[in-house]
Amino acid sequence: MALELFIPPCIHNPRHRLHPPPPTKPLRIQIQGPLESIQKLLPKISWDKIVDFPQPGGLELASLTHRALYGEEGSIPAVRDEYLAWAMEGRRPLDYIDYYGVTFDHLVPANDPNPEVLAISIIEVDNDGGAFANDVLSFAIDPTEYTGKKVLAVPRCCQVKKGTQDRQRWNDLVANRDREIQRCS
Repeated sequence: MALELFIPPCIHNPRHRLHPPPPTKPLRIQIQGPLESIQKLLPKISWDKIVDFPQPGGLELASLTHRALYGEEGSIPAVRDEYLAWAMEGRRPLDYIDYYGVTFDHLVPANDPNPEVLAISIIEVDNDGGAFANDVLSFAIDPTEYTGKKVLAVPRCCQVKKGTQDRQRWNDLVANRDREIQRCS
């Protein structure tokens, strides 16, 4: 059974201007997290065989995130990039991933190379009783509120890490992906 993607309300007063994002604001959204958490959201998606961009689960994760942010209304988001972190044994990469991220656009004009970015981290709480979450978030969580019920996903504004370079980083990665796709076509 698929768990709910839960994005808590902003803890700040006044709230951060992109948490939640206004529905008419063009925005590039990047969500990433441990594959074990993503599999709780998308249990029917296989991650065994890594394929060329995008992964089959990439569009599903983007769509799920879009619905969590904007409700059922809206179009299917355009997947612009993905991030795959290979599992490692020492310094040797293994043949599977253990961390995944996808970047997608909401109402971003095709000619905008530098839209605002909302970075969201999926936080695994089951494997350590919420210790990691309570270390990296600006608020405390109770893991019993999540285990078997929902998967926690937190925008950068409510994390200890502030992400001052998120906009540049994610827009540069999308530009690199665009160049790669153009080169291969």
